[in-house]
Amino acid sequence: MLEHLEYQTDDHPQHCIIWLHGLGADGHDFAPIARELALSIPVRFIFPHAPQMPVTLNGGYVMRAWYDIYSLTQGGPQDEAGIRRSQREIESIIEQQMSLGIPAAHVMLAGFSQGGAIALHTALRYPQKLAGVMALSTYLPVVTTLDAEKTPANMNIPIFMAHGSFDNVIALDTGSASSLALQKRGYNVQWHEYAMAHSVCSDEIADIRQFITQVFGHNA
Repeated sequence: MLEHLEYQTDDHPQHCIIWLHGLGADGHDFAPIARELALSIPVRFIFPHAPQMPVTLNGGYVMRAWYDIYSLTQGGPQDEAGIRRSQREIESIIEQQMSLGIPAAHVMLAGFSQGGAIALHTALRYPQKLAGVMALSTYLPVVTTLDAEKTPANMNIPIFMAHGSFDNVIALDTGSASSLALQKRGYNVQWHEYAMAHSVCSDEIADIRQFITQVFGHNA
């Protein structure tokens, strides 16, 4: 299983959030936000480290990545094999949490940028009901296979999508197009825009706190 960090809000967590970092970062990237959220809910946060690999878009430079990136253009080629490999890695973390007593229905996937793409891709295809998914400053990958691969268990999964209106890495239009593609398929998407670049802001963190509290409050 992937190396990862853990943070718990309680000695006896009843819920789990698996939070995936963006390209070139690692599991430490979002760990401070877990503390900043100051949740009163008993949650275990898992922050996996993506493997090191050469990234085509960055001239083959080796960095932590969930999959290779050939282009950021909508409709461009995607590293489908790499995306599915990371999907399996995240599924193994879900299964490990289930073995520790946290049911799949109490597991939320979250991710920023490339990590958000994996969170979305995995959640919609997971065979057991998950609690929710948070996709931050990201997009829906491998959309052409979603209709064939989506699972009935997660057709009603709560989806929180957030994007910066000044994002110069993944364009706002790319994120909003993904949100619309999900909504057209009947998914429950909460779409949020913030006056920020490719980052996270305080208003977004407040909305994330509210989303987590609502979702885990419903399955407590």
